Amino acid sequence: MTIRVNLDVMLAKRKMSVNELAERIGITPVNVSVLKNGRAKAIRFSTLDQICAALDCQPGDILEWVEGEE
Repeated sequence: MTIRVNLDVMLAKRKMSVNELAERIGITPVNVSVLKNGRAKAIRFSTLDQICAALDCQPGDILEWVEGEE
């Protein structure tokens, strides 16, 4: 089982770039890219909150649990 990060999908739906999201939530574009590409090991709730506010979405729109995937 694994957690899949669908941030790229939400960015595309909102027609927003990594740089624009990074600027809106106050973290570096590199850190947004790490999260977007599924390489992050953790995310702070405060960061998730800011992402959801900026993208007008729910945490479940960004994070997905997938059984049997590594």
